[in-house]
Amino acid sequence: TFFDPACGCGNFLVIAYREMRRLELEVLRELLRSEETHVLQFDVSSLSRLDVDRFYGIEIGEFPARIAEVALWMMDHLMNNELSLEFGQSYARIPLERSPHIHCGDALEMDWEELLPAEDCSFVFGNPPFGGFVVRTEAKQRQARMLMADLGATGSRLDYVAAWFLKAGDYRNGARARIGFVATNSITQGEQVAQLWPTLFSRYGLEIAFAHRTFAWGSDARGMAHVHVVIVGLTDRAGAPPVRRLFSYNDPKGDPHESAHAALSPYLFDAGGLQNPHLVVQRERSSLGGFPRIGVGTKPVDGGHYILDATERANLLAAEPGARTMVRPFIGGREHINGIERWILYPPGESPETLRSLPHVMRRIQAVRNYRASEAGKLGRSLATRPTDFHVTVVPMTHFLVIPEVSAERRHYVPIGHLSPPTIPSNQLLVVEAATLTHFALLTSAMHMAWLRFIGGRLKSDYRYSSGLVYNTFPPPPKSTDPSELEPFAQAVLDARTAHPEATLADLYDPDLMPAGLRRAHQTLDRAVDRLYRPRRFSSERERVEHLFALYEHMRAPLTAGAKKKTRRKRARRVRQ
Repeated sequence: TFFDPACGCGNFLVIAYREMRRLELEVLRELLRSEETHVLQFDVSSLSRLDVDRFYGIEIGEFPARIAEVALWMMDHLMNNELSLEFGQSYARIPLERSPHIHCGDALEMDWEELLPAEDCSFVFGNPPFGGFVVRTEAKQRQARMLMADLGATGSRLDYVAAWFLKAGDYRNGARARIGFVATNSITQGEQVAQLWPTLFSRYGLEIAFAHRTFAWGSDARGMAHVHVVIVGLTDRAGAPPVRRLFSYNDPKGDPHESAHAALSPYLFDAGGLQNPHLVVQRERSSLGGFPRIGVGTKPVDGGHYILDATERANLLAAEPGARTMVRPFIGGREHINGIERWILYPPGESPETLRSLPHVMRRIQAVRNYRASEAGKLGRSLATRPTDFHVTVVPMTHFLVIPEVSAERRHYVPIGHLSPPTIPSNQLLVVEAATLTHFALLTSAMHMAWLRFIGGRLKSDYRYSSGLVYNTFPPPPKSTDPSELEPFAQAVLDARTAHPEATLADLYDPDLMPAGLRRAHQTLDRAVDRLYRPRRFSSERERVEHLFALYEHMRAPLTAGAKKKTRRKRARRVRQ
């Protein structure tokens, strides 16, 4: 019995029905090979036991729901023709005495048990609707938030498709049904993993039985874009296969290659070597590996009135040369990567008499006050009485390391770099003021990039670097090693960049344009970093992240033990009270 709770026009149900009928036909061929069967008279109409009434679906639109019913009947007719041709007897199920069970309604609001009792269901599957938090309507956000909270999810910004996973887990809780959904790859990346998967594992007792890692899922219809998706199959622990199948794609639009594992992580890599295959990476406030503090750059909340391009800067300084010391380079991720000039008016610390003598500057200060008071919401209103102050002020006094929050997926390395005063980093850069050349070496390595690709989130398909999720959780090399050995290799990377003074970081890190010298310098650094983590070479990026995850589990163990001890103390205190 098959159930698609987001069936649309019935594509998944129709194809499932066709393939099940073909499997049935193979079974019938085997049965009819024996001599005993050949001498028997048989009626072809008694052979097929599978009919459309074993297929269930939910669809929110009336028209596609009716299409799904008709499509299943049409496929039934086609498969009956195949059966007739196989055995030389005419066979048709006319009149149509059995029907598929396609219900029109909102699957997230319906009680699936009323449609099909879980104990009678074999498979829950399909392609539920996607939709990140920011693209959902307010009504859908409210619906998803209430449902996910009720079903045990810990985060409010989960992709819409996560609601179907949770609803399916709740539906088949204790029953035999297996689950398989196509989903956006966001549920296997970034902070969504910690928000969704512990609930599926602990509350509903599910295990990952098989999975397809990220591949491009598209339509041949005109104007339909490809999205990056995964397929995840779930079952309970008792029914989990001893070998878990994982399908990986070197080319997202190509064919997969299969590997077998004892357990699969929710990040969709081998978890057989972990003590806890359900381990997820939790956001941390400080580095578990002892790296220097990281933070976001300056956030002015100014409505753009303090930010200047080159022309605006020139005009302001021509009118008011006395503002020169207040106008500083203002660099975000886009500017850092693409070599774009941008400036910011920085009035904090200037005396009132100096500001009063600069009418053009005063007009900008007044515009910021008005913007904050009327257009910037609650945060802006709280800052409106202090228009010369920024919401977040980060003005490094010495050389500092910067990491773009967003970087294109096709780059092999995030273009991490250094900036110097008087430059002010924007909040589109992450800033490490106390970083050394050793830290730069580790952060710009293939090892760290593997951690980012698997653990970090994505903005569309681009890498989204997170301080709490990527930087603060990154496992350093073992304490028995000396990471300072990496400094000459890191310097070689920086020297290879400066050999092309006219090129932007976007040019240097474009895979098609990357200079040979810079590529060699990175590859040499990568090998040196890899050797710190283990003598044997890594054969793939996935192997790197599996090794890092084992180190992360070891790093987390004392924290987990401490949290459990703290919980026991709290429980004992409540008992005494």
